[in-house]
Amino acid sequence: MNEPGHDPADVATGLMLQITQHAERLALLDQREYGHCRELTQRLDDLSQQLAEVIQQADVVHDLACRQAALLETLDGLDQQLAELAARLAHTTAPANRDESSDTHQVAPAPRWWNLDGAERDESLSRLRAWVDQVYRPGYGHLSATLGPCWDQHPLCLYGLDWLMELWSDFYLSADREHPALASQAEWQIRLLPALAEQLHQETTRCEHDRQASRTRAQGIVNSLNRTTS
Repeated sequence: MNEPGHDPADVATGLMLQITQHAERLALLDQREYGHCRELTQRLDDLSQQLAEVIQQADVVHDLACRQAALLETLDGLDQQLAELAARLAHTTAPANRDESSDTHQVAPAPRWWNLDGAERDESLSRLRAWVDQVYRPGYGHLSATLGPCWDQHPLCLYGLDWLMELWSDFYLSADREHPALASQAEWQIRLLPALAEQLHQETTRCEHDRQASRTRAQGIVNSLNRTTS
């Protein structure tokens, strides 16, 4: 008994079913791969953003390291220079060699800022403010420009500006000007002054007074814009 032959229509239908099944599988694979690709793209974007933030932080750290290195280089040998200046001041103001009629600057006693109040503190501050306003700010350009307006509220600034004022007075208010004095003047301006100016800048630009002033300026800008647009 002969087996019946295959109907061509059935063969074609079977092939179409197989093709459809393969197409569905390919569509599922494409959809899955698209999801993976989109996920990888998002991860790459996140990694790029994190890398940019790390690079920015590294730049900040590098700048800080450079500034610290420059400051350390400036302070190199500072102890010895201060000792020499102190010895010179002690020699200049020695009572045994002092002439009442001479033009030698008389070094004032160091104010006890930690224990001053009332009229005594006001007097010491007035003397220091006068020197800052009349000598330091107008005479020392970009160095003095970094001093914040709230300096008189910072003990660090009071201590530093006091000895800076006394050294300046000894250099520029004394009648005698010999070679050692010239060398001391150069050392004062090239090494001591920039080092102290950096300290004063750091002290008066990262404090609550500076942040409050920034908030006040920002509020003033907002108020001005509101008035303009109203």
